[in-house]
Amino acid sequence: MPSRDEILSAKILVVDDSADNVELMLEILREAGYTNVSSTMLPEQVCPLHRQHCYDLILLDLQMPGLNGFQVMKGLKEIEQGGYLPVLALTAQPSFKIAALEAGARDFISKPFDLLEVHKRIHNMLEVRLLYRELAQYSKQQQELALHDPLTGLPNRRLLEDRIANVLQHASRQQNKAAVMYLDLDGFKAINDTHGHAYGDEILKQVAQRLIGCARKEDTVARVGGDEFVIVMGGIATVADTQEPCGKLIDAVSQPYQINGVTLKLSTSIGVGIFPDDAHEVAALIAAADGALYEAKRSGKNRCCTAQMLPTPPQQHHAMSAAPA
Repeated sequence: MPSRDEILSAKILVVDDSADNVELMLEILREAGYTNVSSTMLPEQVCPLHRQHCYDLILLDLQMPGLNGFQVMKGLKEIEQGGYLPVLALTAQPSFKIAALEAGARDFISKPFDLLEVHKRIHNMLEVRLLYRELAQYSKQQQELALHDPLTGLPNRRLLEDRIANVLQHASRQQNKAAVMYLDLDGFKAINDTHGHAYGDEILKQVAQRLIGCARKEDTVARVGGDEFVIVMGGIATVADTQEPCGKLIDAVSQPYQINGVTLKLSTSIGVGIFPDDAHEVAALIAAADGALYEAKRSGKNRCCTAQMLPTPPQQHHAMSAAPA
């Protein structure tokens, strides 16, 4: 639940065409301890102000010249886009109360003001608004966790497959090619076994940063489990366009790692699958790159191999050729 300090420091906007009403409400809020309060007598300013400041509560008079409170709420709904509309309607017309709620206001305060009612309704609504925001942030964090590797912060397999699908669609529209580069760390298990998982985890985090440093801004670098990473490249013309990037990746990963005063070294093997040469679908393209990675490992490691043909039926073996980087 939001703390008292969080509630009192919430951002509040008072909207009324009467200067006396504005001053009265500002005084009520100041005496109650609210510290982040502003006001406007111009209803057309409410939406621009809310876009800029994202208020936790808008105390909105319904009867104003020009734009009335109902029209203002319509604009606010477009800004919130399905979120919690933080409007507390101010009205002297009993018939407007239900209409205000139907228009999107979360609650209302009757004029003339009853001080106890004002305090309670403002406090309750801010509490709900801030709680709603906390839940929305938590939901966003959970979604991020569901799509990213918790150790390295890189996209995980679930997000990777979505990114590959987008790259393939773009490549198909542009009539060019895309590449999936599947990387596995050579010698990682020995580091884990000798120095422990804390050292292994640090290696993985440093590898992730080196891969990001080698990749283009538009490329996706993902960790798909253990010591395996995938890089997705779009906008290439031929398989040759992957040779230089692979060479950079191999060189970057092979540089020494300093962890707690210990110097560690490892290398990487890379398998490359090309769209549409080796596969047309996401899963098949990943499988083609994985098969090429296996060939790179079998051929001596610390090198890159590229799949050479479209996937054959399951009962046959993929044809691969080794092309040391």
